Amino acid sequence: QVQLVESGGGLVETGGSLRLSCAATGSFLSVNAMFWHRQAPGRQREMVASILSGGASTYADFAKGRFTISRDNAKKIMYLQMDSVKPEDSAVYYCNADIMVSPNYHDSYWGQGTQVTVTS
Repeated sequence: QVQLVESGGGLVETGGSLRLSCAATGSFLSVNAMFWHRQAPGRQREMVASILSGGASTYADFAKGRFTISRDNAKKIMYLQMDSVKPEDSAVYYCNADIMVSPNYHDSYWGQGTQVTVTS
């Protein structure tokens, strides 16, 4: 059973830093593209950043210059380093990944989410 498990959320002051982690567990062949998304109360879920297996990454405009996405393919873990956080960064952050389960099958998996709250 493939699972994505996030950790690292919590309370942080405005201007502070936080690092989120997402670990892929279970039986699968490889992890392809990985994503961080977030959803604040009353708002639609939005993509924060993405990273391919080779390391190429993209960011939402609000994340550029403040957030850094990375991954350790050997450990099957993805990270989101959040610096200079703002109150508007408060949201539930979700990990999402395209995982090759077998030679002929891949699927999209989601983590359970981790809450990030930025205090002013």
